[in-house]
Amino acid sequence: MGHLLGKEEESLSHITLAAVEAALQAGTLLRQGFGTHFAIHSKEGVHNLVTEYDHRSEKLIIDFLRQETPHAHFLAEESGLSKGNEEGVTWIIDPLDGTVNFAHKIPMFAVSIAAEKNGEVISAVVYHPLVHELFVAEKGKGSFLNGQKLQVSKVSTLPEAILATGFPYNLIENPMQCIDHFVDILRLGIPIRRLGAAALDLAYTAAGRMEGFFEVSLAPWDCAAGKLLVEEAGGIVTSWDNRPFDIRSYRPILASNGFVHKACSSILSLSRSEP
Repeated sequence: MGHLLGKEEESLSHITLAAVEAALQAGTLLRQGFGTHFAIHSKEGVHNLVTEYDHRSEKLIIDFLRQETPHAHFLAEESGLSKGNEEGVTWIIDPLDGTVNFAHKIPMFAVSIAAEKNGEVISAVVYHPLVHELFVAEKGKGSFLNGQKLQVSKVSTLPEAILATGFPYNLIENPMQCIDHFVDILRLGIPIRRLGAAALDLAYTAAGRMEGFFEVSLAPWDCAAGKLLVEEAGGIVTSWDNRPFDIRSYRPILASNGFVHKACSSILSLSRSEP
């Protein structure tokens, strides 16, 4: 663990360090499984896949965190909600964000773990195991990448920006006219990246690699860790209409460096008639 953490992170809490270790162990498992033969199944929606490595990674993470925090609750993508004692933290876990990429041997996926207490995310870890990039944030202590403190981009105008997005599994229904808003941004000539892993989209926004990220609907495990990473790096996370964003809302999310936030929000919250 030490080579991926810096001196400024030595004061991180036991909760955060437990999340780091769990993510590193799960990352090792996924790295070993990537590109091999494994079972793949479909869930509801087009290209909504789950592999045996989603389940194996999730079990590894939960087993480890349960030992470290025996009173904890768990909200995980594959196993859902399991409750601990009232005073415990809630772990919000995506054991393999970017399953479709993983299943198709595309090397863009991550482990995402967040700890929530009293309705507030206090710790966050996103780990990209193939390139050994460990993103860590703790409430009030900043965001880090392999020990280096992160700061969002200083790009101040939308024409200079690079944005990222993702699409829902029910894209054919064009929820919230997300296709139309996507085209609105494209028409401005703004480059848009589609990585296929929201946790990495948010982590890369925190790292200043992109100026913003938007998506029409995310589950809590997709965005809980990434939201804290962006905010602790100096960025902003809201709904498309610039209202506060609730990680459990499954509603549209907009994360940015802050400078381009108003311009992005204006496009994404543009009123449209139903087709």
